[in-house]
Amino acid sequence: MAPPPSRPVEPARSPRASTRPSAHPSTRLPTDPSTRPSTHPSTRLRASEPPALRPARKGRGARTNPTGRFEVRRIEPDLDALASSLPIPAGGAPEGARPEQDSRDEGPSPHAAPSPTLALRDPSRSAITTNQSPDLPFDASLNPYRGCEHGCAYCYARPTHEYLGYSAGLDFETKILVKEDAPQLLRRELSRPSWQPRVVAISGVTDAYQPLERKLELTRRCVEVFAEFRNPITIITKNALVVRDIDLFRRLAEYGAISVALSLTTLDRPLQRALEPRASSPDERLRAIETLARAGIPTGVMVAPIIPGLTDEETPALLAAAASAGARRAGYIVLRLPHGLRALFDDWLLTHRPLRRDKVLHRLESLRGGRLNDPRFGSRLRGEGIFARQIADVFRIQARRLGLDAPHPPLSTAAFRRPGGEQLVLGL
Repeated sequence: MAPPPSRPVEPARSPRASTRPSAHPSTRLPTDPSTRPSTHPSTRLRASEPPALRPARKGRGARTNPTGRFEVRRIEPDLDALASSLPIPAGGAPEGARPEQDSRDEGPSPHAAPSPTLALRDPSRSAITTNQSPDLPFDASLNPYRGCEHGCAYCYARPTHEYLGYSAGLDFETKILVKEDAPQLLRRELSRPSWQPRVVAISGVTDAYQPLERKLELTRRCVEVFAEFRNPITIITKNALVVRDIDLFRRLAEYGAISVALSLTTLDRPLQRALEPRASSPDERLRAIETLARAGIPTGVMVAPIIPGLTDEETPALLAAAASAGARRAGYIVLRLPHGLRALFDDWLLTHRPLRRDKVLHRLESLRGGRLNDPRFGSRLRGEGIFARQIADVFRIQARRLGLDAPHPPLSTAAFRRPGGEQLVLGL
């Protein structure tokens, strides 16, 4: 199948670059210093402090581009200069007074200019990556993109952009690295005699069905390769676009080689829009579950992340809605805030839910041994302590009541084949 036409993809920089070469003028992102404040991961704003001067960015989960932890330079804006540059209300203002700040508890400001998305070429020479994490039910994954336009404010993958010389903030959701040749690389890897058929997870540190996928169809072409080889895959996504590929999922389902899960965080549409600005709405995801289930595709729901003090009370309703739509299994993950994500999510709370901020942070600390993040295997995904047990108990009881607690049968590798043999890899 020939790839669909798409706009040119810009080349990406080498990983972990400490300097930022200028982009072409026609594709350069705004370079206003106010978009790049210093936000050290340990910074904790007090609840009594006023909201920051910049409004939320329309259609984006992050407001800022904090300097990455591998960068040698840090830019700090002059807040007094920024305040003095803001428009003065009609009638003027007292000398030295700062403009009043509007309440930020109602979501993004409609007046904030949207940030453009850049598609950058990913020079990676492999499609499948492996891991040895005891927390994960798979050891191989495929990510056709790096970065994610969904812009989820809580995304644990944000700090991975720092390895590429970018920021975990706006860069993560506006500078998307695209593996244009992922289908060809995947075909070559599956064709090798050394490849042992196993489950490959799609969407480990990105969402393979993010908005760019609608045009580029990289994920679809990769799923076509998996279907041709009959190699089992599991997919997790927040985008209803996944139903586009039901025809390919059916081919894999014939061999017990496919499972799909939709991730749900909240049923509250205004909250979801602020948390996950470019992901599908909760209703769209529930309809996607229903469509997949009716097509005979093994489908589940992942309640993730559960945000203590903000969304944890919704767990029973989320599970009930997913079960009603046709989900047959469920899982959950508690919010974790590695590296620079701590300051980014703190800023999101201050901007969108300031009255909930203290409760959320205190609950997280109670789950993580007094810290906002605990990277230890075994506890990093669920937490520890009384609130962790409460979350686990509520989830377990509701999942059992709804029939969502049965373990999913393991995906099968029995039908794996290498169609065409080594001829498939000629010329790659």
